[in-house]
Amino acid sequence: MKDFIIPNWDETDMGTPASKATEQVTLTIDGFPVTVPAGTSVMRASAEAGIQVPKLCATDSLEAFGSCRLCVVEIEGRRGTPASCTTPVAEGMVVHTHSPKVKKIRKGVMELYISDHPLDCLTCSANGDCELQDMAGAVGLRDVRYEGVENHFEVRQNGEANARYIPKDDSNPYFSYDPAKCIVCSRCVRACEETQGTFALTIEGSGFDSRVSFGAKSDNALASDCVSCGACVAACPTATLQEKSVIEIGTPERSVITTCAYCGVGCSFKAEMRGDEVVRMTPWKHGKANRGHSCVKGRFAYGYASHNDRILNPMIRDTIDQPWREVSWDEAIAFTATKLRGIQEQHGVRSIGGITSSRCTNEETYLVQKLIRAVFGNNNTDTCARVCHSPTGYGLGKAFGTSAGTQDFDSVEHTDVVIVIGANPTDGHPVFASRLKKRLRAGAKLIVIDPRRIDLVRSAHIEAAHHLPLRPGTNVAVLSSISHVIVTEGLYDEAFIRERCDWDEFADYAAFISDARHSPEATALLTGVPADAIREAARLFATGGNGAIYYGLGVTEHSQGSTTVMAIANLAMMTGNLGRPGVGVNPLRGQNNVQGACDMGSFPHELPGYRHVSDPAVRDVFDKLWGSKIDPEPGLRIPNMLDAAVDGTFKGLYVQGEDILQSDPDTKHVSAGLAAMDCVIVQDLFLNETANYAHVFLPGSTFLEKDGTFTNAERRINRVRKVMQPRNGYADWEITQLLANAMGAGWTYTHPSQVMDEIAATTPSFANVSYELLEERGSVQWPCNEAAPDGTPLMHIDGFARGRGRFIVTEYIATEEKTGPRFPLLLTTGRILSQYNVGAQTRRTENVVWHDQDVLEVHPQDAEVRGIKDGQWVRLASRTGETSLRATITDRVSPGVVYTTFHHPDTQANVITTDFSDWATNCPEYKVTAVQVAASNGPTEWQEDYAAHAAQSRRILPAAE
Repeated sequence: MKDFIIPNWDETDMGTPASKATEQVTLTIDGFPVTVPAGTSVMRASAEAGIQVPKLCATDSLEAFGSCRLCVVEIEGRRGTPASCTTPVAEGMVVHTHSPKVKKIRKGVMELYISDHPLDCLTCSANGDCELQDMAGAVGLRDVRYEGVENHFEVRQNGEANARYIPKDDSNPYFSYDPAKCIVCSRCVRACEETQGTFALTIEGSGFDSRVSFGAKSDNALASDCVSCGACVAACPTATLQEKSVIEIGTPERSVITTCAYCGVGCSFKAEMRGDEVVRMTPWKHGKANRGHSCVKGRFAYGYASHNDRILNPMIRDTIDQPWREVSWDEAIAFTATKLRGIQEQHGVRSIGGITSSRCTNEETYLVQKLIRAVFGNNNTDTCARVCHSPTGYGLGKAFGTSAGTQDFDSVEHTDVVIVIGANPTDGHPVFASRLKKRLRAGAKLIVIDPRRIDLVRSAHIEAAHHLPLRPGTNVAVLSSISHVIVTEGLYDEAFIRERCDWDEFADYAAFISDARHSPEATALLTGVPADAIREAARLFATGGNGAIYYGLGVTEHSQGSTTVMAIANLAMMTGNLGRPGVGVNPLRGQNNVQGACDMGSFPHELPGYRHVSDPAVRDVFDKLWGSKIDPEPGLRIPNMLDAAVDGTFKGLYVQGEDILQSDPDTKHVSAGLAAMDCVIVQDLFLNETANYAHVFLPGSTFLEKDGTFTNAERRINRVRKVMQPRNGYADWEITQLLANAMGAGWTYTHPSQVMDEIAATTPSFANVSYELLEERGSVQWPCNEAAPDGTPLMHIDGFARGRGRFIVTEYIATEEKTGPRFPLLLTTGRILSQYNVGAQTRRTENVVWHDQDVLEVHPQDAEVRGIKDGQWVRLASRTGETSLRATITDRVSPGVVYTTFHHPDTQANVITTDFSDWATNCPEYKVTAVQVAASNGPTEWQEDYAAHAAQSRRILPAAE
């Protein structure tokens, strides 16, 4: 099979960012005519002409600063030697970048830098990757005339050299800070401000005492506000800020462009390698989702791929009380195929099914649903989107005709008013959050609708215009109140509605929403949000210019999740905020390929491309290609599979890359369903919680060990490229093919590109997608077909996919989960920056330094009533179950609301959550659980029993001699 090699994308640092001006300017640089956009710096114009001007403080990811004085040039008709990075081009300008005068100045400047720098280049970790070293060579510096009595990194007393500053700071687990190497270029400080938006760094002192500081004098890197995104490390031109992996392994010798396997932002990275070892993951400057930025997870938390916990050999056992036995791949696959066919012979063709993974590639997910439909012979396929964003697919599909977000991430740069509802971007989607914060600092207004005071409500240099701290479960009521104000005050966009939507449906909706029961005053007691705050927020969104809505699991994981999504769609349509940059409805997808898993037909009622299995024309396309007969009846959803297992009619489950025991609601019900099955196959990296009940374990491969594609939250299809050979022997798609062929399929794929060709041949929205196109363009956004050969960054520009946008009546119906005397508090859940989902990956990295256990956030008022102190063990109980964890007393939550994360299996937060779910999609209601909190002495009896059972289930027999 053909190897796909990424094109030679230009990695040259142009010195300053590109100008966005449309007017062109022509100037002469070193005798060459150059035409560039107005506003371009002389430095960048020179680089465009292939002339590199020496620089230290300048880089094209940051605004020009002009402090190092190394980039001076001569301009005819101007006095002096201006810095080329801060000097804009002008029509007819004549520039000399390497005249004798500027060469002499540069050499003198560099001589001063070197005289004040430790000359330990041979042993320095940045040797060969140091811009200071490179620039010394570029200006021709061969010796230093100055022998300084003092310098910034040491003091000489009585002929002895003593360190001037604190020793190297190694407090951060991923990078070191060596003040002796600092040249005070301020690139790290500017990256923290401009790129990340945390403002954790500053320059302290003056003269020889100047140095980078992480805040207060007592703060080290770990104790500071630094979020370890790595922007400062990437910006540093010396070894002042350096990855510890580079210090330990050495300078990288090659790199491969790939896509991060954490959240739905879909950041592009250069995996920089030495041999087959990853030295560092550097955010790729041409990545269209991240634009050269990253977060702590994608940048540093890749060590799980080589963690000792990884299972690399297949294992089987006859019953779950037995220890695991390592076997060959042939034996494991034959054992699995025999068990599954045996179950079907005894219990019927629909007695088995599978769960696809939002962690795996599009190609792998496509093959799993194909295995279930064409080989198992049923539609019992589901995915983790069932428990996160299935209401997005349903709600947006009904309103717009497509089941995905409307914008690309670049769109946020054009927005004027942003609603963030049920999402915490700084923790869950931090790279997008940095772009949002930058826009907010530029003047955009923010409305946060969340029970908890997330960082976006107020943090460094940003503050929300409005925070609506609603009571969990009342999303629909709050959105109805906002829409009530817009409709009754005549703030809706009538022209947009008449042109793009069904006016009669809007009239019906307007009559419904205008009812006084939806007014902010009527809903205030229900939602806990003051009426005045609702009215002000509604007026701001309706009249503030381009309005964008971003939402997350705090919208979808409710019994009215689908209703809330439709209410959001209504709000966007009535204000005309669709079909152009800066607006739109934007679901922030949780996992790296949850959008792709949905696109690939992972739901039991839909084939790839969101086409219902009951449509004979659609089935015929696949039947002819697959040589199968697809069942026209929808299969079982995950909750239905578990119910059927308890009832004794569902007996076998193939789970690829999903830990339903930890991630799905009502843990006791999940464990009962798994325990009732005759054959559970888990394909994963580690013996996860679901594997406690498994009979077959097939070791999976990481994103570093495979080729394929991920589709992110903006519908962007990004390439995933194999960086190293699979440590387990096979990529995940190959394992699925082995199982399919053992069950008689006869598949003959030799490369994932062939799977993508099949996807393109069967799925209209992917019709023009190929690996060749992705190599050429870097990425594309679906729909990508004959009508949109270059992809579709913005949806619904001229009309909706369904024709006219549909307004849907969104009646608020209270959840059946009620507080009362026994359970007076409401529990809601979420994520934290350093950990990811169920923590299977991040818990096996140094990220545990920041979050080594789940904690329960309790308001001081609720803590005082219960006699709970900060850091104390507390018992968290609901009608479903109970667990214990430590309490954190904070006013981030409102009185009556408690909050926790779900990253650590020893807490098992989902033993608390109920089996209530969204009325349309069965998405669980994770965000609303009635609970009680009381002081505790430690883990509950259930936790202790669970830990003992997990230990028993993970025994592995020693390998035979």
